[in-house]
Amino acid sequence: MKPSPFVYHAPQLVAEAIELLDRFGDDGRILAGGQSLVPMMAFRIAKPASLIDINRISALDHLGTSGDELAVGALARHAAFHLPVVAGPLGVLLASVVRQIAHVPIRTRGTFCGSLAHADPASEWCMVAATLRATIVAAGKAGRRDIPAAEFFQGIMTTALANGEMIVEVRLPLLDEDCRFGFYEFARRPGDFAIAMSLSVLRMSDSRIVEARIGLGGVEAHPCRIKAAEDLLLGEEPGDALFRAAAEAAAAVVDPMEDLQADAAYRRDLTRVAVRRALEQATA
Repeated sequence: MKPSPFVYHAPQLVAEAIELLDRFGDDGRILAGGQSLVPMMAFRIAKPASLIDINRISALDHLGTSGDELAVGALARHAAFHLPVVAGPLGVLLASVVRQIAHVPIRTRGTFCGSLAHADPASEWCMVAATLRATIVAAGKAGRRDIPAAEFFQGIMTTALANGEMIVEVRLPLLDEDCRFGFYEFARRPGDFAIAMSLSVLRMSDSRIVEARIGLGGVEAHPCRIKAAEDLLLGEEPGDALFRAAAEAAAAVVDPMEDLQADAAYRRDLTRVAVRRALEQATA
């Protein structure tokens, strides 16, 4: 199929892009990597009257540390993370996760911030942002505002972005050197959308877990932290029985989606598997 007719715009400044978004309202869409939007346009699921291509805005093409955070500009491609982009556990974590995202051609064009704006429940970057307490920086006519990841994802492809706003940057807190992580994803085939995935980040002291973050994606309508499982781990020594108990706690509190890939019971069972295996990897 072909996309419905649209007018193409190529601003060179963030202010120009915002002005266009404000002018066109719901009829305007931002184009960065286009790996989600363009297929939706081809199938006429999305039919924007105006397409605002931000690839010529050099101010959005950045990726690097700023204080104790990693700043990811709106034009940073998935492929930029194939090698660690920052020293320490965070760089290794991102390099491990990115290789589960689709396939190499898609990773060369798709963007980190675009994934968050699209807010697919099966997005690896959305789960990473939710788990690590990322901050999403949105810009619009009223100026810029910081949105915590916990408030940003609101449902299937639904975010806290207001009309006329666009993501200009995402900030990820750097991880302490003593942090360990594990990531597990289940999909039908390599490169397919995840049916369930989990990211665990642990910090240990005297052989006990003193900080735990457990993120879950692909199961509910948006990525989330599993506090019940996190609380169960604190102060405990890692081990099989503890990890199975945390996985059961996660499975008990989730509200799984149902679609053509899996029913709720199957996703609940995959939650147990994903959480346990992510924890095992973190302490291997």
